[in-house]
Amino acid sequence: MSTLGARLARVGDGEVEIELPWSDGLAQQHGFMHAGAIATIADSACGYACLTRMPEGSAVLSVEFKVNLLSPARGEMFAARGRVVRAGRTISVATADVLARSGGESEKIVALMQATMMRVDPKNGVAG
Repeated sequence: MSTLGARLARVGDGEVEIELPWSDGLAQQHGFMHAGAIATIADSACGYACLTRMPEGSAVLSVEFKVNLLSPARGEMFAARGRVVRAGRTISVATADVLARSGGESEKIVALMQATMMRVDPKNGVAG
């Protein structure tokens, strides 16, 4: 996340928000934030949200995710808000909304993600 310039903005029980400021280096050819960067912060927000519901010492891996890109990602700041839908012993499901923020304008949703996450042992990456 540090490579992209993203930061963890908020952590709660089953909820995480990650912020990503605009960067010309992450823009695509039309001047919008690249979908890969949007998907990255959404994936991380889902994963960290699930991690808040896992036993201490756990790690998390993405099993699958689907992204709906709803609008061109234009803004000064992007926020991915991940939320746990169901936390299982090994497999959990989360969703994330990605919002674009600009100056005094209201937030605009630019993407949605649904993701499946797996709890793993951080030492060997095997399912916990």
